[in-house]
Amino acid sequence: MTTTSTPVESERPDRPLRHRNFRFLVIGSATSTLGNSITPVALAFAVLDLGGSATDLGLVVAAFALADVVTVLFGGVLGDRVPRQLMMEGSAAACVLTQGVVAVLLIGGWATIPVLGAVGVLNGCLGALSQPSSSAMTRMTVPNGLVAKAVAMRGVLQTSAGVVGFALGGVLVAAVGSGWAIAVDAATFAVAAYCFSRLDVPHTRPDGVRPSFLADLGEGLREVLSHTWLWLLIGQALLYHLFYSGAQSVLGPIVVGDGIGRSAWGFALGTLMAGFVVGGLVCLRWEPRRSLLVGTLLLSLTAAFPLAMAFSDQLAPILVGAFLHGFGLQVFDVQWQVAIQQNIPEDKLARVYSFDLVGSFVARPVGLALAGPVAAAVGFDRWLVVVGCVMGGSALLSLLSPDVRRLQRA
Repeated sequence: MTTTSTPVESERPDRPLRHRNFRFLVIGSATSTLGNSITPVALAFAVLDLGGSATDLGLVVAAFALADVVTVLFGGVLGDRVPRQLMMEGSAAACVLTQGVVAVLLIGGWATIPVLGAVGVLNGCLGALSQPSSSAMTRMTVPNGLVAKAVAMRGVLQTSAGVVGFALGGVLVAAVGSGWAIAVDAATFAVAAYCFSRLDVPHTRPDGVRPSFLADLGEGLREVLSHTWLWLLIGQALLYHLFYSGAQSVLGPIVVGDGIGRSAWGFALGTLMAGFVVGGLVCLRWEPRRSLLVGTLLLSLTAAFPLAMAFSDQLAPILVGAFLHGFGLQVFDVQWQVAIQQNIPEDKLARVYSFDLVGSFVARPVGLALAGPVAAAVGFDRWLVVVGCVMGGSALLSLLSPDVRRLQRA
């Protein structure tokens, strides 16, 4: 093996934020998350302001998600071949341009729904190429003994930025319009690109002739299939995204945004992210031995948000449901990330993350595209009840697996 760059900083038993590389990683990631939390709010209302329906909104968001599916596996292979820092830096720099184009089109009044969908495809490709590298980067920026705390802290900082971003998105759209809100996202990508350019982490690559793309991909798939807990919960994530993606991105802006108010939907998403923050803070202090058992049990709380939207036309119950959703999902995600970081070899980590991501992403375009027509056919509230039952039930059914219940932290 050939290694370039410098190793992770000293093995002192201290806090993750004392490590320079981790600081640049989380500042860049959190800044990008701030902007990316503004964009879904802005994009949803941009489509609606252009005269689009729930189906049109679903198709635009589905275009973005479909691009994720097509390119994320390629991004996983590249993340185990070329410097992960380069993948992240290049993607962020390109997104400055693409989001800038969207902002100019909306501000100038030249945007159309098909154009928003086309640019969404490009943005989806750029994000998916770098996401496996970004997920695998945490372990490269701190000593092994700090990985669990670093995962939790990165989650807290990113979701804290998301809290601000979602709430700010609703305020910006109401105050200055969708175009200027998306321009803020473009600026955050510029900050992220700078931060990622300052990372100084090791890159390990195999000597000699590299295997083919398919051979690399096959090796990653065999690693996934060798862990029952891994492929089972990837399958559960597929169900989650199939049902919930449309509930949040398509039905939520209509049920809550039109029924209560646009700013109310922004606050609902902000409360969702507040649940993430609290869940992350809990994980900084609490490290359950049987991590996936606890995480998957709390994952069932995600049913609360769609059920609240279905049964209440008041903001307070919706905010409670959003908070419980965020809290349960964040606790699960931290336990999930730690399980992957501690049980998957470094040279296969990006490829395993790509399968994790594609398992999540593959159902999103379908769920986003079908949410509008299905909800219109059966009723918005009735479909939200189905979504909640599937989300909570599938999480609890995953606990029937002994591998999920018994996996312990290293």
